[in-house]
Amino acid sequence: MTIQEMTSKEVTKKVFNKEELFILDVRNKKDFQDWKIEGENFDYLNVPYFDLLDGVEEIIGKIPAEKEVLVVCAKEGSSIMVAEMLSEEGLSVSYLKGGMKAWSEHLEPVKIGDLQDDGVIYQFVRIGKGCLSYMVVSNGEAALIDATRMTDVYLDFAKSLDVKITHVFDTHLHADHISGGRTIAEITSAIYWLPPKDATEVTFAYQPLEDGNEVTIGNTTINIEALYSPGHTIGSTSFVVDKMYLLSGDIIFIDSIGRPDLAGMAEDWVGDLRETLYTRYKELSEELIVLPAHFMIIDELNDDGSVSEKLGTLFVQNHGLNIEDEKEFRKLVTENLPPQPNAYQEIRETNMGKNNPDIDQQREMEIGPNRCAVR
Repeated sequence: MTIQEMTSKEVTKKVFNKEELFILDVRNKKDFQDWKIEGENFDYLNVPYFDLLDGVEEIIGKIPAEKEVLVVCAKEGSSIMVAEMLSEEGLSVSYLKGGMKAWSEHLEPVKIGDLQDDGVIYQFVRIGKGCLSYMVVSNGEAALIDATRMTDVYLDFAKSLDVKITHVFDTHLHADHISGGRTIAEITSAIYWLPPKDATEVTFAYQPLEDGNEVTIGNTTINIEALYSPGHTIGSTSFVVDKMYLLSGDIIFIDSIGRPDLAGMAEDWVGDLRETLYTRYKELSEELIVLPAHFMIIDELNDDGSVSEKLGTLFVQNHGLNIEDEKEFRKLVTENLPPQPNAYQEIRETNMGKNNPDIDQQREMEIGPNRCAVR
């Protein structure tokens, strides 16, 4: 039998559609336990590649004949070899094209909704990393929010819509992934906005993004209104788009809240985080649809693959928004934290313009899941 390749886009569609898939992951056990492809109806077998060098006979009985089988490794090569061995044993299998490297970089655009005067807002789901970025489109113009380093995806998407990117925003100085905002702004001559309190060490020019800033996209009344919302970082800024959507950055997620410790300032910023969540956000309309910069678990995806929820619903269901005792809240967000993101300090310095790593170094820095939330 010939082996088939399966792309990250095809796997993403299976995640969105809740299809069944059996994944044979041939990376080492530590890497698999730390980070894997997640799907609601996916099953897994993790056997390191080196344990299969002498043959696959011992695992044949563990691979279901009735399910689609995908072999996964870090970069593709090992999965092709294992897939070929399984094929020689009569099994029909596919391998993940580009491996987990490609999975980490895939962006899937999803339409979130319509805005005034034929405007549209799109969400780009970085399915393997949990990152979410946005494009607001109106009257031939577009704004990008929290773009990743895969800049071609946004540029090509804007071209397909025949729109010009005129504004690029980062809600905060990211610590878990390298921002593509500044690069896109340079390519398109767009204005690049960054909260000044997060930009005290940056080495490049930017437009200071401050509370109350309003930016109009296209010749319409679609406004992106900045709302200072510190806590994840001291400069974190949310956006209210068209009085319908709250782009919350890493302050609040669907099932958790942002961690305040990625610049080593957890004790100092926990008060800001509580003030943002329990006072500033409480003053906003509960009908606003929250669009965060990350998701933590696959269960947070809606049926169409998007990630969103009404603010009022989050005030009821999100545990981080329902801790009355301030000491208990402080304890939660300073002590109950997952490991910090891989290479987070190097990523922060890259986003400041202090480092200029090559593409292989950038990929290595970003390997693994995002860890921007309190557990």
